[in-house]
Amino acid sequence: MKVRVLVSLKPGVLDAQGRAIEHALRDLGYAQVSGVRTGKQVVLDIDSRDPEAARALARELCEKLLANPVIEQYEILI
Repeated sequence: MKVRVLVSLKPGVLDAQGRAIEHALRDLGYAQVSGVRTGKQVVLDIDSRDPEAARALARELCEKLLANPVIEQYEILI
């Protein structure tokens, strides 16, 4: 089963890369763009036919390795 995990900084945590992208876009003339936030996507192949079991495993992996729960949030897409 293909599982995608989207990891991003929690609201209120400074996203330096997002700010740099926003400034660069403004320099390129895209003044209408704001609030740029960045993150990462992790794609997992999980050997399971049960979506809830796959989700539970992905959640465990996020808490142990894929995300820093202090400053990051994650979304699991199955």
